[in-house]
Amino acid sequence: MKEYRLFKRKNPLTWLQTIGRFFWPKGGWRRAASYIAHRLHRLPDSPQKIARGVAAGAAVSFTPLFGLHFFTAAFLAILLRGNIVASLLATFVGNPITFPFIAATSLYIGNSILGLPHDIPISEIFVALGAATAELPRNILAIFTDDVAHWGKIWRFYDRVFWPYLIGGIAPGILTGIICYFISYPIIAVYQKRRRKKTRKRFEAMHDRAENPADGDEK
Repeated sequence: MKEYRLFKRKNPLTWLQTIGRFFWPKGGWRRAASYIAHRLHRLPDSPQKIARGVAAGAAVSFTPLFGLHFFTAAFLAILLRGNIVASLLATFVGNPITFPFIAATSLYIGNSILGLPHDIPISEIFVALGAATAELPRNILAIFTDDVAHWGKIWRFYDRVFWPYLIGGIAPGILTGIICYFISYPIIAVYQKRRRKKTRKRFEAMHDRAENPADGDEK
């Protein structure tokens, strides 16, 4: 007997297809960006709050909090009194296409501030992150077993990648957030104004047809 589950793909993606969709979503990045913009425009909130949420999500994209961008963006949006959903959508700023530029910029600035060497290739970030991610659960399990915890890879990731990335991402993150705010605010305000105008005209037309049904029949 087959088991049917709601919200499950009829033909599950292979792991290669899943990775491919991560780097190139169905319909392309242009369609994905258009979808994000459409969702932002239709959020039921003031343009100021939506724009503050966009700023929060864009700024968080410059942090090395991999896997925690959603939570960090939501927290920052709450502090800024912005729209939380907008902040989550705006983390789209940090995607596989922009990540190499964001990482390179943040690491360069961070290493310059800390006086560290700048010869860290982008590939080393993934290697260090993977090694630290693999080492962390083993160390947690070591607390309950006789195994010895090893923190070398985690400290290497922290010293070589995380800390410089975090320090260097502050300035460009804030700058990007401010730019996104001043770009998104007028666009969302105009869109909402047009939408309200269309809704009002539609309501007035329905009201006129209700008051003059004969005129509607003649047309």
